[in-house]
Order: sequence, then C-alpha cells, then structure tokens
Amino acid sequence: MRKYIALFLVLIAAFGLAAGGSSEAAAADDGTILIGVSKLLSHAALDAVETGLQDYLATTDLNVRYDFQNANGDISTAASIAQQFDSENCDVVVGIGTASAQALANVFTDIPVLFAAVTDPVDAGLVASNEGSPDSNVCGVSDMNPVEEQIKLLHDITGATRIGNVYSSGEQNGVVLMEQAQAACDKLGLELVTAAVSNSSEVRTALQSIIDRVDAVYIATDNNVISAIATIDDVCNSAGVPLFAADPSGIDGLECMIAWGFNYYSIGTATGKLIEDIFQNGANPGEQGTVFLTDPSDFELWFNLDTAEKLGYTIPQEYLDTAAVIIENGVKTER
Repeated sequence: MRKYIALFLVLIAAFGLAAGGSSEAAAADDGTILIGVSKLLSHAALDAVETGLQDYLATTDLNVRYDFQNANGDISTAASIAQQFDSENCDVVVGIGTASAQALANVFTDIPVLFAAVTDPVDAGLVASNEGSPDSNVCGVSDMNPVEEQIKLLHDITGATRIGNVYSSGEQNGVVLMEQAQAACDKLGLELVTAAVSNSSEVRTALQSIIDRVDAVYIATDNNVISAIATIDDVCNSAGVPLFAADPSGIDGLECMIAWGFNYYSIGTATGKLIEDIFQNGANPGEQGTVFLTDPSDFELWFNLDTAEKLGYTIPQEYLDTAAVIIENGVKTER
C-alpha cells in the first residue's frame, strides 16, 4: 500500500503548487468579511469541507460571517445562488463541488472565487492552469484521487476483473472520474461496466442494472452518486459484491469493504488557509493556483474485515498495516 501512496504523491507533486495572486480583496468598512459558500448538495464529504473551512477561519484573526447555500444537486439553483451572492456584495465566494464553483466563476470577476473539492479545475474551465495566472481571480483546492491506484488495490484484494461504476453524466466531475476509471481499467486489463445517472434518486436502479455483471463495485467522488452511498452499500451487500468507496467520510456504519480517499475536512481547512492568505497576508488569488493535498495524513484507508470475511476475502497484512481505520467484530478501531 505504501508504494501506491508514494506513487500518487509523486504524480500530484508534478503539478506544482503556486503562491501569489492577482485580484485585490477587500473587507467591509468594519473589517467583517462576508463569505458566500455555495455547496452543490449535502453529503458527508462536502459537509466536512464546509466544517473544515469554518473551523480553520475561527483560528485566524479574520472577522468573518457566512451565507451558506445548498443547491441540492441542481445546476440552475447553483446559478441562482451565485446571483444572490452578487446582490449581497460578498467579499469572497466559495464553491464546494464543480457545478457550484463554475456558477460562481461565471458571475464574479472582481472578487476572489475559491473552489473546493473539484477534481479537475482545468477541465472544468475554472483555471487556465493549475499553476495559477495573474489574470485570474480564481483559485482553490482539488480532490483529485489516485483512481488507478484505487482500482488496482481493489483488484489486488478481490481479483475482480469486471468493475462496476455508477457515475453522474451531467456533472463534469463525475464524467472526468468515470473516464479516469475507464483509462485505469484499460491499463490494468480490466473491464469497466458503467451505469449513468442524472441525479441521486436514480442510483439504486442504475446499480441494480449492472450488479449481476460485475465482480466488484468502485464508486468515485462523484457528488450525486456518493451522496447515495448508503443505497449503493445496500445493493452491493444484497448481491454479495464487494464495494470500494473513494470517499471514506460517508461509510461509517455501512458494510463497504474498502474505502481509500481524502479526509474532506482537510480540504476545508486548506480552503480556509487560502482565504487567510488573501485577506490577512495580502496574497492575490489568481496566482494561488490549484492546491493538491499531498500529506499522507490527508488520506484515509478503511477496511471492514467483517464484510471481507462474509464475502470470503482476506485482506493482506501489508495493507492492514497502513490502514487508518479497521472494522472487526463490529468494532471500529482508528489507528
């Protein structure tokens, strides 16, 4: 497992991290900074980003207040939220999730726009490059996952050759992650069996349509899909198919056999640091670029040994040695 983490860190380090920026940020006359936070929808990961952002800024000297809005997975609502923030004269806006960030970037050109939990901000049109640009007012934190390493881990443990994947066809983040999973399976000589959804209410039916044709299921950090992780877990459990989730934050209490991904609270704190740099340290947002988290402590690997035993799998000790959370005999042990 350490070789997978090491490989991932080398890959994302190649993008580079920039510091600096271009847009001038200002607070209200009384020093209060109004932060408009638009969240694509509510689920454990995006909620953790929101909490991490607030907790970090509470440790700074900044005087902030918030307007929190939830688009409930609807792109037109995300656009309306952006217009609302414009009418409120927000000092900085934060888009949690790709569609929310895109909606904000389409409206605001003269105040800092921060994205959080966006897989590929370049492909989403949020930034021209991950290194940043002096002509931009947009920066933020990516949640690019090690998709190939995740699928390889799933294959190594289960021997699965047909991997099921449900993705959101209307969300840029979901399409990008599906394409990365397809590329990973092609490279590893595996078959990816996909089912597309337009919203979270379709997830159960979509997964049921492919569950009898796959050996294991891989669920990426697709917001519409991961918000239905309990439904996915139920379908996989009923079918006796192992589930791998790329987001550990929502699987507590479920029977998901493997989870490996970001602690999304860390993405929130990293976003808070960007706001601090802009308003307290004078950094200009455009040149901040895209932040990729590289500290191993920002990732969590979970194994449910009870589920593994029920399905007839054994998790090698070398993997267990690197796990952050192990569930055995109904007991959750954090390490």
